[in-house]
Amino acid sequence: MTRKTKKRALRSHLENPHPLLRVFLVLAGAGMLVAGAGILWAALTPIPDLNSFDSRKVAQSTKIYDRTGKTVLYDLNHDVRRNIVELSEISPNLQQAAIAIEDSSFYSHSGVSFTAIVRAIIVDIKTRSFAQGGSTITQQVVKNTILSGEKSPIRKFQEWILAWKLEQKYTKKQILEFYFNVTPYGGTLYGAEVASRAFYGKSANDLTLAEAAYLAAIPQLPTYYSPYGNNREDLDARKNYVLERMRILGYITAEEERAAAEENVVFSRQQNNSIIAPHFVFYIEQQLEQTYGPEVVTQGLSVITTLDADLQNEAQAIVKEYALANTAKFNASNAALVALDPKTGQILAMVGSRDYFDEAIDGNFNVALALRQPGSAFKPFVYAAALEKGYTPDTILFDLPTQFSTACSPTDTGNSEPPCYAPQNYDFKFRGPMTMRSALAQSINIPAVKTLYLAGTKNVIDLATRMGITSLGDPKEYGLSFALGAAEVSPLQMASAMGVFANDGVRNPPTGILEIRDMKGKVLEKFTPKPEQALDSGVARQMAAMMSDNDARIPSYAPNNPLNYPDRDVAAKTGTTNESRDAWTVGYSPNVSLAIWAGNNDNSPMVKEIAGYIVAPMWRAVMDAALRDTPSELFGEPPSIPESAPPALRGVISNHSILYQTNKENPQGPPPANPFGDPQLSYWEFPIQLWAASGFTVAPTLPAATTTPQTEIVPPEEAD
Repeated sequence: MTRKTKKRALRSHLENPHPLLRVFLVLAGAGMLVAGAGILWAALTPIPDLNSFDSRKVAQSTKIYDRTGKTVLYDLNHDVRRNIVELSEISPNLQQAAIAIEDSSFYSHSGVSFTAIVRAIIVDIKTRSFAQGGSTITQQVVKNTILSGEKSPIRKFQEWILAWKLEQKYTKKQILEFYFNVTPYGGTLYGAEVASRAFYGKSANDLTLAEAAYLAAIPQLPTYYSPYGNNREDLDARKNYVLERMRILGYITAEEERAAAEENVVFSRQQNNSIIAPHFVFYIEQQLEQTYGPEVVTQGLSVITTLDADLQNEAQAIVKEYALANTAKFNASNAALVALDPKTGQILAMVGSRDYFDEAIDGNFNVALALRQPGSAFKPFVYAAALEKGYTPDTILFDLPTQFSTACSPTDTGNSEPPCYAPQNYDFKFRGPMTMRSALAQSINIPAVKTLYLAGTKNVIDLATRMGITSLGDPKEYGLSFALGAAEVSPLQMASAMGVFANDGVRNPPTGILEIRDMKGKVLEKFTPKPEQALDSGVARQMAAMMSDNDARIPSYAPNNPLNYPDRDVAAKTGTTNESRDAWTVGYSPNVSLAIWAGNNDNSPMVKEIAGYIVAPMWRAVMDAALRDTPSELFGEPPSIPESAPPALRGVISNHSILYQTNKENPQGPPPANPFGDPQLSYWEFPIQLWAASGFTVAPTLPAATTTPQTEIVPPEEAD
């Protein structure tokens, strides 16, 4: 190609560019215009005067409302406390701690450290944590004093320009003084001096090394890292990371780091500000903080939550009344609950303790979000997994002394010393053949363990996870005691998961926010339903029928018990853990799901008693309040049991176990060709044969080596 031809081709290419190149040029041009506008904006934006902070308040107050948008649950800035001090009044320990964790190159950069930004991104990706931040101390001053909370590339660019301008106008000492006077430390606390006096009852000039490290650890996520919240372990870890950074940078010695890490720092009692539903409010504030950043939370947001203020107030009063009574009766000093709407997942009430400000019971800890063992309250998930597999509510299981460990003899039905496992029922009685419906309603342990074996631990975990129980982990971590509530769950998880049963198997993830607007009225977030089918609707209806069957609860419960609603469809289940450390009642109607926990925050045991006495009356009182103004709705009709189902799945009693009669993996199909291929068969058959030989009414003779209390068989005619 000649030079003239090349020039002609180039001119033609420039005059008629490829469509993709044309789009690129347009976008590049637009980007340059926007960037130019951002630079111009930043150049014209005035830098605040150093002396303005003494009178400066947050320009717009962030308010958190109930679901009506009329009741203010909390005004984050109504009682803003700020005490302006000079840098010389800030402890060198705190100055060095803040620089170590927030901006180690503070004295060498010009406002922005791009190396720190890249390093922080890499560390956060590797550790999957929020241990590092990309913003310099100067940038944080800009965010906390000049910029709005909007997040965008342009805003970040503006932040960089303004940080550079701030560095041109003020010295490093002045900027650091800015930082310690405008930084939010959670709630209404702004500035290190106010935070120090609130947390420790002393001036910021008098902080020990450990106290300074804690204070430096908080601003990144003030609500999450609050010393009064649920994440004290994470705060402790971040405090230790601050100390490690201080040692690496040469501020302290290894011996000083070790001594500060081991120091027992005592935080002052949290003050009682004007706030409704504090546990819920700080749950919401933490979400806002993590989504939009701590600086945005203080900049005039209007947050409409899902909370029903009337129900919340009544629930809080009920919890306090019953928890105080339970302290005297059962040594159960605390309680927590979550109520939500199963049709939307919207949280209607959240009570994290009997009194948020009661230091004696660690009341600011939100047990509604904490993991506790559920005991028998977990059994519905076990039975639901069995139903999903093809078993039916009328499936016959034998409640008889049974050894489940194949490392022991089938005859060793009274030995639970490892490696043996022969669980007992709560009353040390055995009832012979029972339907799954009656076994669940009466909370009998041995049929529940058998049901777990039939359903499969992995299937139970998969089902519970789909329904909202996200804390269960690997099936290999659990044995058959998993059926009796050996895992850990939270009241929020339990209320959400029970809501799936209530809602024909459809799960709506729990949410506490209906709408968020910024100070200009722009909608930042709006509730959008996210339903997903987590469980077959037929199984959900079967579970609702089983858990609301008051006749099936007898004789374990009196006919007139707190779980019984003669005129409404309400399902419920209680649970008490080993050593009586946790007591639960969970339940639901078609329009309310409610989970209540009772116990002690220090995990000390209560008086040994079933949850029906400890927490069921409290649950009933709150459920009554929740249902008072809601229409009566019915659960859907459960599917009928097909006539073609094996007899044992239709309630027909024989003198053989379910393993002998059905294929565990396909219970609706043909019986197993070789039942003895199942390792559990001989263990389940042994007590049944003793029972049959006794004429179906006499207790079998347990082996002499048994160490369990004397047991008895309840005749079949008395079992249901």
